[in-house]
Amino acid sequence: MTPGSWDEIRTAYQVARLGTVSGAAQALGVHHATVIRHVDALEARLSTKLFQRHARGYTPTDNGEELLKVAAALDDQLEQLTGRLKGRGTDVSGELVVTTILALAPRLTPILQDFMEEHPGVRIRFITDSRLFRLEYGEAHVALRFGAQPKEPDNIVQKIGETSIGLYASRAYVDRYGPMKEGEWTKHRFISPDMEDSRAPFARWMDATIPVEQIVFRANDTRVSRDAIEAGLGCGFMFQWDADERDDIVQMLAPREDWATPIWLVTHVDLHRTARVHAFTSFLKDRAREWNRS
Repeated sequence: MTPGSWDEIRTAYQVARLGTVSGAAQALGVHHATVIRHVDALEARLSTKLFQRHARGYTPTDNGEELLKVAAALDDQLEQLTGRLKGRGTDVSGELVVTTILALAPRLTPILQDFMEEHPGVRIRFITDSRLFRLEYGEAHVALRFGAQPKEPDNIVQKIGETSIGLYASRAYVDRYGPMKEGEWTKHRFISPDMEDSRAPFARWMDATIPVEQIVFRANDTRVSRDAIEAGLGCGFMFQWDADERDDIVQMLAPREDWATPIWLVTHVDLHRTARVHAFTSFLKDRAREWNRS
């Protein structure tokens, strides 16, 4: 493929995606006459009509649809390559994008700080979000994920620990409702994760065990659940390390092995051995051993 033909295909792809010459011209940063010239040249090169022209814009023909599937795939691959190249480097410096759920931020932030002190040329972008960022697109360099083992192709997945999760309440709640005994669920009020079809073992336990009328508060964010527990709304799940750091929190049911959730360290195969990603994952795994000991 010559550079000129790729320009023509890329232009045709934008015309199909946006439906108008003016839209494609704006997206590509070229004059609308250039867009028309590229489309005409590509149709002449292929000896076929790629678009039906009408007053509202351009609509791909059947042949146009076939070509544009290839163009979309090429554009997607170039985007992936761009994201990967951004993560490459020979020294431990530059931007490092790390993502995990918000609940882990209090444990991970001090590790990021220590890593930056050891490598002052690194700039951290720390994204706390429940959605799965696509490492193959360069959306993040390192991800910490919970629950079922990630299965995306071309990702390197390493288990670095497990969360210890128990059922907790505030001291004010215990003063009012008393301690908890196994099976005496109707004497207590519960705070539940609001995650439809959640695969988290503790969430499944609550759905299967606690009468629905005893669940008085639901939240889809662990921080909100913790705030509700501290406010005395009911008993809810917390990480043991988080509860242990709070004087006003009382353990109602001890952490159980079948409530534990694995923590997965995820990197993309193309970035795993780059300097800053490799340095950070090694640093993180060393610190995660301290989590597991505690």
